[in-house]
Amino acid sequence: MPTSINPATGETIEEFAEHSDKEVEHALANADAAFADWRRSPFSRRADLLRRTADLLEARKDELARIATLEMGKRLKEAVAEVEKCATGCRYYADHGERLLADDHRDGPAKQNYVAYLPMGPILAVMPWNFPFWQALRFAAPAIMAGNVSILKHASNVSLCALKIEEILLEADAPQGVFQTLLVSSKRVEGILRDPRIRAATLTGSEGAGSAVAAVAGSELKPTVLELGGSDPFIVMPSADLDKAAEVGVVARMQNNGQSCIAAKRFIVHEDVYEDYLGRYREKVEAIKLGDPMDADTGMGPLALPSSVDDLGDQIGRSVKAGAKLVTGGGSPEGPGYFFQPSIIADVPEAAPAYREELFGPCAIFFKVRNADEAITLANDSEFGLGGSVWTNEPAEQQRFVRELDQGATNFNRMTASDPRLPFGGVKRSGYGRELSGEGMHAFMNVKTVTID
Repeated sequence: MPTSINPATGETIEEFAEHSDKEVEHALANADAAFADWRRSPFSRRADLLRRTADLLEARKDELARIATLEMGKRLKEAVAEVEKCATGCRYYADHGERLLADDHRDGPAKQNYVAYLPMGPILAVMPWNFPFWQALRFAAPAIMAGNVSILKHASNVSLCALKIEEILLEADAPQGVFQTLLVSSKRVEGILRDPRIRAATLTGSEGAGSAVAAVAGSELKPTVLELGGSDPFIVMPSADLDKAAEVGVVARMQNNGQSCIAAKRFIVHEDVYEDYLGRYREKVEAIKLGDPMDADTGMGPLALPSSVDDLGDQIGRSVKAGAKLVTGGGSPEGPGYFFQPSIIADVPEAAPAYREELFGPCAIFFKVRNADEAITLANDSEFGLGGSVWTNEPAEQQRFVRELDQGATNFNRMTASDPRLPFGGVKRSGYGRELSGEGMHAFMNVKTVTID
């Protein structure tokens, strides 16, 4: 049974009944029927829907943000910013979707040769809890603008958010079936994905969940886009502005209570500035105030799940036992809620869990390197390749990092963040395919070649 629990207190907010098989069938039939009409809708109609959605998101941002904070514990001001980002994303596709999907005329064998981007059909979106509004709408907005329709299977601990997304779109006059939320368990995803009316799937989440969805979709010959885990490097070279790198680095690791796939997790610092940078970073981390995420003075709220607290504590404990140094933090304070101290570990040996595994919580991992060669080698010595941040003002160094880091995005002198104007996704075990921008729209299109004599 999907259950929403306030992670700041451990108290149950609401329990939900799962949708029955009959209700799932009704949703699939609705999606199939809606697609037959929506695929023929003019771009102006789709854009108007997204603009109305953006207006409603902004008008109700305080209400929606409170729900996200109650369900998964992010600070209220971060939740407000997330809803505002959703509105920005909707407007981006409303304003630019028609251009991104315009026929692409090419040279070719016929008098006329072009590529047409046509909608694919109903798409299943399996989404996580850490950014409950943005993760869903960063997929739904381009899909709707492209003429596709969406079925959302959200994480069971953010069911209120999931239902609110559907409510907002319906209030914006989305036709029945264009966007639907299903409250179902993970074990029922396979049956929905195998249904012939579902034409593709997208998933943001763990490697295990991504592998399972990809295996089912592959057996059904259905395309997928996966955005999975990350252990992003944050590289600091001698030419960096250390004050800014420390300030941004703490936000890059600790935002969303440390629960972000694209958070800076491994801090790879040149030996010439290592002690100076670590000192600045530690000072800022130790100043973070744990507390009620609804309180404007709180610097960090709780983790979303009790298992997250247990897992992070176990990873840090085993890493220290293997030889890593605990610089600060490392445990949970007494009292109610799923809180974890902002933490730093350093001198992490290869045998330690923190060297290889993703730490999904507020813990920064520090490494010291002698030069750019060692920084690149260490950054790439990971199964993940989502994004990364590099702090250097040397143009030659920047070009080396661009060409040699194995990751979906490299950001210089700024933290990693998604933006609807730019493609987003990873390599290696961080997944495949791209979301956002034109590439994200084209991921779920029939890229049709047309020749005319």
